[in-house]
Amino acid sequence: MTVPAESLESVQQLATAWRTIVLGRDADADVRDLPGIAVRWADSRFGFLNCVTLTEAEAGAGPLARRLGEVADIMRAKKHPGFLWLFEDLLDDEARSALEATAEQAGLAYAFPGTGMAGDLLPIPEPAHPDLTFARVSTDEQVRAYADLQALAYGLPLEDCREGMVGSSALWKNEVHAYLALRDDEPVAGATTVEADGRLFVAFVATAPRWQGRGYGEAVTRKALYEGALATGLTRATLHATAAGAPVYPRIGFQPNTRIHFYGLKAADPM
Repeated sequence: MTVPAESLESVQQLATAWRTIVLGRDADADVRDLPGIAVRWADSRFGFLNCVTLTEAEAGAGPLARRLGEVADIMRAKKHPGFLWLFEDLLDDEARSALEATAEQAGLAYAFPGTGMAGDLLPIPEPAHPDLTFARVSTDEQVRAYADLQALAYGLPLEDCREGMVGSSALWKNEVHAYLALRDDEPVAGATTVEADGRLFVAFVATAPRWQGRGYGEAVTRKALYEGALATGLTRATLHATAAGAPVYPRIGFQPNTRIHFYGLKAADPM
């Protein structure tokens, strides 16, 4: 088998972008490139900042079992939970068929699906929405509002998201292109672009549930892309979409390219 170039790009984009994000929070975070595994682990209460991914192309069932065992050991050694991001296209047919059983044996539990996407879509027109104004995240108050949007959109504990994002205020204010969409001065959606290996990587897109379905997430994503491209001159963008966000991004110009499986550690059996 040959792994599609877009799938390899998607894995590398995660490893590169999450290096920036995790080290922007804590210079002592666990950022390692092991054989077949990239660790990008802030050990934050905000679980999306704790990431491991497999990087070995054309992995068979045997190597997959070894790597998943290593991943589970890494995750068990951490204080806070996080996710394995597993890109399906890296696996050969035998490994794909065995994935569910292999993950179970390693002590990993399937969490939710995702989709890698990319496109040569920049520059785009300056975005506008009749309901919204946009503000670049530049104050601690705005970082906190952005964290609160993550909690609302993904059903996460408010204080966990604040711990993860307010604890890295300099990252959101200075090192990435993070934007809020405001409706009558109320933050209703947010999105970020990160420069990663000659591309803009879109991350942390969130819309408050009461305002979903109005195009606010798409509008603020366009704003983060527009401003990121203006600042960097980059023309290609990538992202990893949740199931809820996947229908939105093709409207901007992204094309799906690889399936992603998210895993966490299995809950311990009750004694």
